[in-house]
Amino acid sequence: MSAPELRRTAKAERRAKRVQKVATKAEKPKELRPQRPPMRGWLGRGRGSSNYVQAADEWRGTTVQVCGMWPFAIGTGTPMVGVPLGRHIHTGATLCCDPISWFQRAKLISNPSAFVLGKPGLGKSTIVRRMALGLAGYGVMPLVLGDLKPDYVDLIEALGGQVITLGRGRGYLNVLDPGEATEAAARLREAGFEKEATQVLADAHGRRHTMVSALLTILRSAPPTDREETIIDRALKWLDDNFDGVPVLGDLLRVIQEGPAEVRAVALDRGNDERYQSITEGLEASLIGLVGGGRLGETFARQTTNPMRRDAPVVYDVSAIDDSEMDLQAATLLACWSAGFGTVNVANALADAGLEPRRHYFVVLDELWRALRAGRGMVDRVDALTRLNRQRGVGMAMISHTMSDLLALPTEEDRMKARGFVERSGMVICGGLPSAEMPQLSAAVPFSQAEQEMLIGWQDPPAWDPSTGREAEPPGRGKFLVKVGGRPGIPVNVQLTSVELSINDTNKLWHEQSRVGRRHLRAVEEVQG
Repeated sequence: MSAPELRRTAKAERRAKRVQKVATKAEKPKELRPQRPPMRGWLGRGRGSSNYVQAADEWRGTTVQVCGMWPFAIGTGTPMVGVPLGRHIHTGATLCCDPISWFQRAKLISNPSAFVLGKPGLGKSTIVRRMALGLAGYGVMPLVLGDLKPDYVDLIEALGGQVITLGRGRGYLNVLDPGEATEAAARLREAGFEKEATQVLADAHGRRHTMVSALLTILRSAPPTDREETIIDRALKWLDDNFDGVPVLGDLLRVIQEGPAEVRAVALDRGNDERYQSITEGLEASLIGLVGGGRLGETFARQTTNPMRRDAPVVYDVSAIDDSEMDLQAATLLACWSAGFGTVNVANALADAGLEPRRHYFVVLDELWRALRAGRGMVDRVDALTRLNRQRGVGMAMISHTMSDLLALPTEEDRMKARGFVERSGMVICGGLPSAEMPQLSAAVPFSQAEQEMLIGWQDPPAWDPSTGREAEPPGRGKFLVKVGGRPGIPVNVQLTSVELSINDTNKLWHEQSRVGRRHLRAVEEVQG
């Protein structure tokens, strides 16, 4: 038989076998065939059908604990050091994240700071409150140095901390009060640390001098002259040496008016009273404005109502100051920052000397855009804080809405400094942002196209639910992208516990519906009449 005939015969035999196999399978009883259940299980009672396939339960353990579970165990793709924020949006893995833990323990960032950006109502303050609450459990003290809304009062009260209220007629902050510096210096001297005690007092003197100059700058819209700066410095030293107790601005004004020999010497009055009065007239008039009410009221002219403690969480509640009073807001924020970091310096000095345990602080600067626009000197002040937070032993969280808020400052110099806040931050946490923000944001921190589209999608408006007559939850609420340098971002969904919900309510004034109307007014008149 030829080769072509052999090939045809083999092909026919293979075809016959396939036909026989199909016929045999058809003749086999149906109930004996192996069958697989459909995707949602067998239909019928007791057969395990499910309309919703639940996610498999997850447990977490070390490689030593779950080594016998292999190959059903996988490594997590997100860091597990720090405060647990929520779950990874794509993998469901838990993300632990905060600037202090990632800097101190995990060594993932080189600067213990975070910058949070996002549109209003998406949970920026909530994610920072979660960090503050978790860090408090690690022994870190939250410090909210100027709560403008307020958003953090309930949290600090729940932690057993100190709430300091400032505003017209609500509380006073004496900018000449050295705080705990005097007591700390005495303790250091008793322990034999004379040099450290001198440094603490010098730092307190510098802060008081800086604050008086800042208040004058805000009041005048121009900084004091070099001669006036020297006069203020010498008058403060005279008060330290001769005044019994804690002085106030009125005492500083009185020293300048009376003109002791030390003050006259730096004023260069040449022994002429008229010349001295002419030199100090402008300074005297400005101090009278600070003491007598003026635009800044008497907030800084009296003794401190509620001195700040260094051993407890603290919030300065300045929400009573109206947004229209930009000068008072600026002055109060500067005074709060000065008092707060002065307290941090005292705590560090005592810890360095071994007189107290080491304390770390988590400083929150919320609504940063409002603080930066509040007046001259604010950008430089924040710029100094962001550069020195490692040396001061503090972590920091700065919160704003968009990059446009930072770049809307009046001068190019201030705009460049504000952009540096984002560039120098150890981590940048972004919520929903409009597409117009992407070029400015990517110029400071690299974002991939997929990450930009994710952020833009999170800022979409919520859908309208016709069944309830209300808006559904915004798609981006509680969702954030954590960026560290040029690494891929970590998308996380922040999840609150039932306990936290009570301290994360920023709409308290809208819980009760307004009932004032004709009927209500008539009822009030009947009760009063």
